[in-house]
Amino acid sequence: MTDAPAARGRFPLLLTVFIALCVCVLCGFGVWQVQRLQWKEGLIDQAETAAALPPAPLSEVLQASDPEFRKAVVVCRGLPTAAFVELQSIHDGDPGRRLISACVPEGQTRTYLVDRGFLPDAVTARPRVVSSTLPLALAVELRRTPPLGAMVPAPSQGRFFGRDNAAIATALGAADPAEFTLFALTSANPELPALVASAPPAAFSNNHLGYAITWFGLALALIGFYVAVLRRRNRKLQP
Repeated sequence: MTDAPAARGRFPLLLTVFIALCVCVLCGFGVWQVQRLQWKEGLIDQAETAAALPPAPLSEVLQASDPEFRKAVVVCRGLPTAAFVELQSIHDGDPGRRLISACVPEGQTRTYLVDRGFLPDAVTARPRVVSSTLPLALAVELRRTPPLGAMVPAPSQGRFFGRDNAAIATALGAADPAEFTLFALTSANPELPALVASAPPAAFSNNHLGYAITWFGLALALIGFYVAVLRRRNRKLQP
């Protein structure tokens, strides 16, 4: 027969192993978030450095190891009167549309989508659309298009609700658009001052420090729970 006092005094090995494994997992998640924090901070620094560089010809910018956020100078023929689609958007808290056209810049062979700027919903005027081959030099900023979310509504009557580059290019009669969208920084339509040529702020969500603190905090809480259990057990074992 097992001695009852000896059984009660036995060290809780299974609990200790379980707690140790949980603490290792939680600390692993915390370390991973610290690594993600360093990666994200490096990405933000890289974007800020790239955006601070002066504009250069597009062919030169594309030779960089990562041209995203770089400014470039492009020449697009007929852009002020080119066909466009409208992308539902928000600028400085105001709802509106961004006008997007297709362009094959001089010196390039691929089609690029050019975001010509933002128009508030209250503005009904639109650039005229006529065929033209007049060249226009434009300062732009290169941005990769993020993956389209699963909940983005389908286009309706020429208006898009997400940057689906392939679908936008098809609507504009273009094919095989480049991975970079060219955001106009200078106006292609000065006759329409409400059309604001700008690149939206870089959307870098950087919550990794908070996540790391949460994971490490959970690990410390679990250790505290384990210590409390041992103390309570030891008090019960005391004669």
